[in-house]
Amino acid sequence: MKLLFINGVNLNMTGRREQDIYGTQTLDEINYEIVNHFRNDECEFYQSNNEGDICTAIQCAEDFDGIILNAGAFTHYSYAIRDAIASIKIPVVEVHMSNVHAREEFRHKSVLSEVCKGVICGFGKNSYILAGESFKL
Repeated sequence: MKLLFINGVNLNMTGRREQDIYGTQTLDEINYEIVNHFRNDECEFYQSNNEGDICTAIQCAEDFDGIILNAGAFTHYSYAIRDAIASIKIPVVEVHMSNVHAREEFRHKSVLSEVCKGVICGFGKNSYILAGESFKL
């Protein structure tokens, strides 16, 4: 199986920002754990703070079996990313490390969920692993 993990805006700061919410591991350290978990699969990682670059990564993912997407704050307002997901046949799982429903009101609404295979939130770095495992079901 070939999985693409896409991380959006500010996730490059994981391990440094809001450690009480996102933990102390960097995104690279989390990605290393993901690779170890999926050692029999192929994993690729992409992170960008730019909305258009994330759209392009989604649109160019035709060789992948699935996309695991943590769009960060783009989740709540990016119709461009939503349209990119809707334009492809590859299933996408929306992921959040924190439980967005237990946080600020603006985080409760996702414009992406409707076009995704599913949503996993609240399990920290393990949200990525759970999302990847969902493609094996």
